[in-house]
Amino acid sequence: MHNPDGVLYGRMPGFVLSERGHRMAQLASGHLSSGAAARPVVRLAASPLERAQQSAQHWADAFGLEIRTEHRIIEPVNAFEGKTFEASGALSHPASWPLLRNPFKPSWGEPYRAIAQRMRAAMEDAWDELEESGDDGDIVMVSHQSPIWIAHLDIAGKRLWHDPRTRRCGLSSITSFTRIEGRFTEIGYVEPAAAVDAVDNGAV
Repeated sequence: MHNPDGVLYGRMPGFVLSERGHRMAQLASGHLSSGAAARPVVRLAASPLERAQQSAQHWADAFGLEIRTEHRIIEPVNAFEGKTFEASGALSHPASWPLLRNPFKPSWGEPYRAIAQRMRAAMEDAWDELEESGDDGDIVMVSHQSPIWIAHLDIAGKRLWHDPRTRRCGLSSITSFTRIEGRFTEIGYVEPAAAVDAVDNGAV
């Protein structure tokens, strides 16, 4: 991500993939389009944010698919959007205290439960549509670190509040789920672009 000032960009427009980000997206799509890990991807959805659409284009090119914009997998709302932020610094500014009053919700943005519900709904609808179509293959949904991690926690039956620094959700990583007897379960996690030296210091 091109973010020289290190701001929390969230849903802000104008934040696009850097050259390195494009390379990472290529590695992710290539992981499933060729080689031993290849999968038959037949549906592609992406968050409406420009960086997600740019990442999804690499998947579209690799699999010959159209990108469906899925608004429910967008980055969550965050009150610190557009600012540089460190927890220790925020605590020293009284104006920020009301935003930090409840980290379990969290009070500075979209509730974790709301994120989980919209992510699960998007996944359920995509799965149902694929089953009804009779197509045989996988669905790729290009989202963002926070909603992907919340979906992981929710499906695993774990508490949703967490320290963002502990998320297992690297840049251009692939978290895989399947649905068995009406219930989602996680079946895999890989980081095809792990060898690329990149840091995302603006995700929320």
